[in-house]
Amino acid sequence: MSISRRVFVKNGGLALVSLGLDPLFLARSVFARYRPLPPPTASDRPILVCLFQRGAVDGLNMIVPHGEPAYYQERPRIAVPAGDVVDLDGHFGLHPSLAPLKELWDNKSLAAIHAIGSPDATRSHFDAQDYMETGTPGVKSTGDGWMNRYCQHDREHADTPFRAVAFGPQLPRILAGSAPSLAIDDLQAFGLRVPQEAARDRLTRAFEELYDGAGTGLLASSSREGFEAVQMLKRADPTQYRPAAGVEYPPGRLGKTLLQIAQLIKADVGLEIAFADCSGWDTHVNQGSSDGQLAARLRELGLALAAFNRDLGERMHNVVVLTMSEFGRTIRENGNSGTDHGHATAMLALGGPVNGGRVLGKWPGLGVEQRFEGRDVAVTTDFRDLFGEILARHLSATDLGTVFPGYTPSPDRFLGAIRG
Repeated sequence: MSISRRVFVKNGGLALVSLGLDPLFLARSVFARYRPLPPPTASDRPILVCLFQRGAVDGLNMIVPHGEPAYYQERPRIAVPAGDVVDLDGHFGLHPSLAPLKELWDNKSLAAIHAIGSPDATRSHFDAQDYMETGTPGVKSTGDGWMNRYCQHDREHADTPFRAVAFGPQLPRILAGSAPSLAIDDLQAFGLRVPQEAARDRLTRAFEELYDGAGTGLLASSSREGFEAVQMLKRADPTQYRPAAGVEYPPGRLGKTLLQIAQLIKADVGLEIAFADCSGWDTHVNQGSSDGQLAARLRELGLALAAFNRDLGERMHNVVVLTMSEFGRTIRENGNSGTDHGHATAMLALGGPVNGGRVLGKWPGLGVEQRFEGRDVAVTTDFRDLFGEILARHLSATDLGTVFPGYTPSPDRFLGAIRG
């Protein structure tokens, strides 16, 4: 689904999204644009950070079943050698590129979830990503994302424009819907060192242009959230941010994104949900084993997550970071030293509330008779049960059936990913 009703504040790097607002509200907001805002206050509200590994990460080489002989039999060229695996429990281990996360496993703030995925059997990236973001596998007509539905029906923290933020050039499907959301491409792009009057004039022109376009039918953005967000960012001044002593994020998009999420958390602007894409996981050719294409992506992921954890320090006590991917890869390597589209995959959860030091989920095994359609890791955990557990036990959501229409995640199926 394309989200056509989206407007970007010019030269600001900020997309403002809030569907269903009338033009008169926008006009009133423009004329009230300079009303003072209360200073942000420290908050102990729980925070969820989601990273979408678009392209279908190979869960078998991310969380390696090195205790399973079939893993090595089916992957003579791309299996991670047992001697290189960072062992977790004698059967599973981390890819060596994720070694920076081992200390989180040891202090029980990191858990892995294996054999997780969608009940829908599609191997289409587009469809599978759409189903994971809408939370309605097999249903293409769903108009909003499950994160936005959570925000629609749980209004307790709807007191800040920064409640739900996507980091990227556009709003992802998972945050599309009637609840206000922001999309931020780059905090540094706000040019907060520009004189205040110049910045104010730029915002004024942008909002007036939105109002002038009311007759086009595309006017659906909330200038209130937008203007307040920019004011709050100006006060926080991201250009002055420095990570905690000794913390260095890896170069690249992911490291920069997690640094900026840490900035917003420390700025106490009311962030509850942060979402970011982390692409490049479609490894059909020359995937590699301990080194190579996949290893490079995992190295960036491991370093970025470890830096984020150290940067936040004690603030991680109320933060959960979750990785997700639309599906996994085939058990058997292909003729191009890669893997093709599969079914179940692996995900990671880390943070203070995580019941870590465990590989969660029912492992189906890699035997031929245990595989899905004779080729893939079988799904034993519906992704909605993991997402639902995090919403219920971490964010205190009370109506999971509304968040996931047609399916109600049940505590009986929760994996125990969040501490009780």
